[in-house]
Amino acid sequence: MGGTPGWRETKKQRTRHALIQHAVRLFTEQGYEATTIAEISTAAEISPRTFFSYFRTKEDVLFFDHETRMARALAILAEPRPDEAPARLLRRALLDSVLAESADNQLAAELATTRTALVNAEPALQARELHLLFATQRELAHALHGAYPGLDLVDAAAAVGAMVGAVTIAAATARAAGDDEDAVRAAARHAVDLVLDGLDTLGRPARGRRR
Repeated sequence: MGGTPGWRETKKQRTRHALIQHAVRLFTEQGYEATTIAEISTAAEISPRTFFSYFRTKEDVLFFDHETRMARALAILAEPRPDEAPARLLRRALLDSVLAESADNQLAAELATTRTALVNAEPALQARELHLLFATQRELAHALHGAYPGLDLVDAAAAVGAMVGAVTIAAATARAAGDDEDAVRAAARHAVDLVLDGLDTLGRPARGRRR
């Protein structure tokens, strides 16, 4: 009895990953717009109704790792360590969520090049990616502000934008250069540390700014 929930969760995770992999394959072979949810479901050996228990839309399949990463980052931001500076907490939240050892992150690394190519070729996916990027930054900024009530929300938003932008472009550039995933992760860490050097004053009073 005690092993049943674990087995069910493992089966669900396998089905979800199979669904993602078949969807990406079909998007690549016949185009994103031409691929239907029914075709993805058939390839993954599930019903279209079951598809919607995993993803709300066809777009969400391609950005499958967004929610798990956000949940992890927000959980970290909700519990700052004693005497942990805002920028240090933000760094930890970003790196732990993006670089964490997880099934979703591993699959995201495997599909990174293919996913980038699909997004670059499809305006609808580019729009979705930008929407998620801005929504993520807003949510993280409010979470960081919530962890440090004395921190100005505009400062929190600027810090989040700087770090998220650094991670995003550094990883994309390393990947486009043909670097392996270890090198991509190293580039993301390095980018965050570069930004961190300029955020040492985050949370300190500044003259000429409203509070």
